[in-house]
Amino acid sequence: MPAIFFGHGNPMNAIQTNAYTEAWAAIGRSIPRPKAILCVSAHWYIPAVAVTAMERPRTIHDFGGFPRELFEVQYQAPGSPELAARVNELLGGVVLLDTNNWGLDHGTWSVLVHVFPDADIPVVQLSICKTEPAAFHFDLAKSLSPLRDEGVLICGSGNLVHNLRSFDWGNPDVEPFDWAVRFDEKARELILTGDHQPLIDYETLDGDARLSVPTADHFLPLLYVLALRRDGDEITFPVFGFDGGSISMTTVQIG
Repeated sequence: MPAIFFGHGNPMNAIQTNAYTEAWAAIGRSIPRPKAILCVSAHWYIPAVAVTAMERPRTIHDFGGFPRELFEVQYQAPGSPELAARVNELLGGVVLLDTNNWGLDHGTWSVLVHVFPDADIPVVQLSICKTEPAAFHFDLAKSLSPLRDEGVLICGSGNLVHNLRSFDWGNPDVEPFDWAVRFDEKARELILTGDHQPLIDYETLDGDARLSVPTADHFLPLLYVLALRRDGDEITFPVFGFDGGSISMTTVQIG
């Protein structure tokens, strides 16, 4: 299976048809059908490594101020306690198995509702431990590599550039900031060459990085996908562009 990082952007993408959502749907049609999906979402950012381990994860509407139509979306994919147990095994048996608290947040379902609209593939979420540095997450993700050979689609969902303070809420099609474009382009260059260390060390990069990644939550899911790259894997960017001037919609597909 490939591994894919999705720039999920505005939750409204869940109920809209646009260039981004059409590209997500095309990805779903182009890749092999997975046996299950493991998603690392920016929106499960907690001080622990945990996986959802319930049979029927709930659809979490973890936002406010949006139309009722968005709150009515239900992505009723089954869970997979078996996949949760396998993740725990690969990560050394130290993962918290969440059987009733979390579910599928909008970082996961706002994308999957387009990629796999039938919601008939089991989905498990893996949390991002917010107390650990970027290198921890990159190394942790390497242990998940066998899942690619077991028919599991591993997804990261966040945004390569995510600065809400600079976001133009009233004009999503505004020209992107120069610093956002430069960082997005630089990141794509590093990904293509396989030079991941500067991205792991993003906090030591220049001012473009500090503006583009003011907080780690939306950036770290990218590292989970980059860590799964193997020799010979093709790297593509099936989605790119900016929303509101300061949110990159770049998608990175490995394999």
